[in-house]
Amino acid sequence: MTTVYFIRHAQSDRFTQDDRTRPLTAEGLADTKKITEVLSDKGITHIISSPYKRTIQTVTDLSEKLGLSIETNEDLRERNAGKWHGENFKDFIKAQWEDFSYHILDGECLNEVQARNIKALQYYLDKYSGETIAVATHGTALSTIINNYYPGFNYDSFMRIIDYMPYIVKITFDKDNKAISLEEILIIEKEYK
Repeated sequence: MTTVYFIRHAQSDRFTQDDRTRPLTAEGLADTKKITEVLSDKGITHIISSPYKRTIQTVTDLSEKLGLSIETNEDLRERNAGKWHGENFKDFIKAQWEDFSYHILDGECLNEVQARNIKALQYYLDKYSGETIAVATHGTALSTIINNYYPGFNYDSFMRIIDYMPYIVKITFDKDNKAISLEEILIIEKEYK
């Protein structure tokens, strides 16, 4: 079996408009210590992350505690929302979850987000088969991964976790990379802004 701890990043600074360089807030940085507390004794052998600053910051304390480097993968990045800038948030999100091909100009649909995230995950499930890994990710990216293995994860499920930052989900995979269990490990509620 392969165990993956998916870690949605801690609270980020919404005043930074550039999605790639948005850092964690001071509160978010403090919460990364809780991630380390929860995961430091789980036998994690590899830490993989989206290349975005907030995800790397989220697992930096854990990587230092475990003496592991952080491997980044561009395919684990968050959804490109295109020309959408946060207006009519629930309408936009609902439209995407109701139709995985729906997107805004220059943006990605959930089918695209899911396909590249699952491709990256499958690579690591094969590469680190039988090991325990941590994957630092984003709310939408993680939600599409969960949906791939548990199709009942939908818009309502996504809205339930929208304020969970950080959020850790443990998924165990069998030798054929089929998900056999899902467990929520850590939930810290922070208002999504």
